[in-house]
Amino acid sequence: MERVLDISQSQKFLEKYKIPFVKSYLAKNSDAAVIAANNIGYPVTLKVVSKQVVHKTDIGGVILGIQNDDELQKAFAKIISNIKQKVRGARIDGIMVQRFVNGVEVIVGGKLDPTFGQTILFGLGGIFVELIEDVSLRIVPINKIDAGEMISEIKAYKIFSGFRGKKVDKEAVEEILLRVSKLLEDNTKITELDINPLIVLQKGAVAVDARIVIGE
Repeated sequence: MERVLDISQSQKFLEKYKIPFVKSYLAKNSDAAVIAANNIGYPVTLKVVSKQVVHKTDIGGVILGIQNDDELQKAFAKIISNIKQKVRGARIDGIMVQRFVNGVEVIVGGKLDPTFGQTILFGLGGIFVELIEDVSLRIVPINKIDAGEMISEIKAYKIFSGFRGKKVDKEAVEEILLRVSKLLEDNTKITELDINPLIVLQKGAVAVDARIVIGE
């Protein structure tokens, strides 16, 4: 039987391999969320944490760019209401409070193929993954040359030479691809891994959401 790790559990897994994850706190109620947001500093993002909710954005489980305590409390209540209405019986383990990060959204993924074993994927991330399907694939393990080629193969590669007039950090993405490759190589029972989105900045890159599925 497969075991699905939620965003909080997946974050801990990624951090073991030094894959950067945005500053985050899991809040069980709105008062705890306010404390977390003030520790992080506004603006923040709220995301539902529930194993029954996979596509959080589609059902109102994510609210971005919250600016103050009042907005946060309203957003917290709105997310809970959305999930209860749209995913009947879902167990809500809490709401993740995250520092709001703005940059290029990409995806780094992994999948256990019955023929080739662990494979790694890179492509345009966020809501565009299924719409555009602009991705590259390799069999694990990969090296630095492979990582660079994976990035340059996608049609949206030009975003790395200029996002809103500013270059973003291709080398940081290469390093994360290598670390994810190592993670998949070491953990052969992982059947699926999704870091989506990984936000690429002018300097560095940081995961803001992740999901890992572990098989028997």
